[in-house]
Amino acid sequence: MRTGSISAAGRTLKMSYRRAWELVEDLNRHLGTPVVAAVTGGSGGGGARLTEAGTALVGAYRAIESATDAAAARHLAALAGRTDPET
Repeated sequence: MRTGSISAAGRTLKMSYRRAWELVEDLNRHLGTPVVAAVTGGSGGGGARLTEAGTALVGAYRAIESATDAAAARHLAALAGRTDPET
C-alpha cells in the first residue's frame, strides 16, 4: 500500500473512505484472509499496510494485467488499422 492509509488510497482513486473500506472488507471476507492490516497509531497516527496475502494479491493482479495487455496488443493495433491481427 503506497499511501499507508485507506483514506489516502481512496482519495488517490477518487473514491470515498467508506467505499475504499467496503472494498477492503469485501476482499477480506471473500478471500478468507485479511489483505490489509491496521497499524497502531503513534505520534503520527495509525494507518494501514498490506498483509502478505495482500501483497500476493496485488502481485497476481499485476501479472494478470500484464498478460492481458500483451495478449490484447496485436488486436488493439489491428483495430487502430496498423496491423493484421492474424500475423
